[in-house]
Amino acid sequence: MNIHEYQGKEILKNFGVPVLRGILAFSVEESMQAAEELGGSVWVIKAQIHAGGRGKGGGVKVAKNLDEVRTYATNILGMQLVTHQTSAQGQKVRRLLIEEGADIKKELYVSLVVDRVTQTICMMASSEGGMDIEEVAEKHPELLHKTFVDPAIGLTQSEANDLCRKIGIPEASVPEGSAALLGLYKAFVEKDASLAEINPLILTGSGKIIALDAKFNFDSNALFRHPEILAYRDLDEEDPAEVEASKFDLAYISLDGNIGCLVNGAGLAMATMDTIKLFGGEPANFLDVGGGATTEKVTEAFKIMLKNPNLKAILVNIFGGIMRCDIIAEGVIAACKAVSLNVPLVVRMKGTNEDLGKKMLAESGLPIIGADTLADAAKSVVAAVK
Repeated sequence: MNIHEYQGKEILKNFGVPVLRGILAFSVEESMQAAEELGGSVWVIKAQIHAGGRGKGGGVKVAKNLDEVRTYATNILGMQLVTHQTSAQGQKVRRLLIEEGADIKKELYVSLVVDRVTQTICMMASSEGGMDIEEVAEKHPELLHKTFVDPAIGLTQSEANDLCRKIGIPEASVPEGSAALLGLYKAFVEKDASLAEINPLILTGSGKIIALDAKFNFDSNALFRHPEILAYRDLDEEDPAEVEASKFDLAYISLDGNIGCLVNGAGLAMATMDTIKLFGGEPANFLDVGGGATTEKVTEAFKIMLKNPNLKAILVNIFGGIMRCDIIAEGVIAACKAVSLNVPLVVRMKGTNEDLGKKMLAESGLPIIGADTLADAAKSVVAAVK
């Protein structure tokens, strides 16, 4: 689960990481009121969407008077903001963060991710923060410093100090810098985050260390422990089909292709999508119905896939282990009748009650294309599309 920058800053502030004063606004008038309440002579108008690259896309502007605040708020609110992390259609801006200006002397970068190879938490930091951090990582990897933190021990004071010095924080500001890193690490662990990023972490003219941005991703499997994080969820920022799927405990992710996939098991779903691509097709979605699929879940899965206007065919690939093939067959038959299926459907089943499931499909009277192997299924569905 992702959250907005202003929400991330609320978390950072609670863990002792310095942030600028800012006020959330949902209209131009609220933006004006926020600027007046903050005072000063410089304000930053920041679009709040679940994507990076907002500055390059025109979603972050510096206003030097109240007229500019009004102009920028008017232009940004309601715009379809396109960045390298959004689709080609962009994301509609529905809220703004109006923030006080800052005396930026240097932009730094710091982030945390779970490193599954070393089974540690990797803290990355660089002296070259800002909008081009991806380019820095690609062209100058030596400027990206990494510390692999043993989660049983946690980030130590010496590790934090060392990273601060490596990214060029002046000695007088190292205590404040290391406190910010330690606070970020604590927030990451205690809130079950999968990613935490401050870009940029700034050094001001007076030597202060401040988080100018905040990005958090959270492990959805841990949200039951964090109702305060779940309350941050913004459904407007999520794919409507993925939101609908979550109501039925379906793992669904929209993709750009035209072949719908309904599979039980994440690994098998990935293999199914790979095989479709191998034979020249493009998957329209990742969809894992899980090991406890019911007729209702399968029916809802079909409904969600069929809402995609680009859908040209569906491939159902089931391994009957925990999930019996006859239960899936029952669900497929019910779903086809409930949604008046009008695209080709290829079904491949293996495992528990396989013969019974195939018999049910054959006797259903529905125009279902059977397949015995995954390769055959992929070839059939790609041919059906063409």
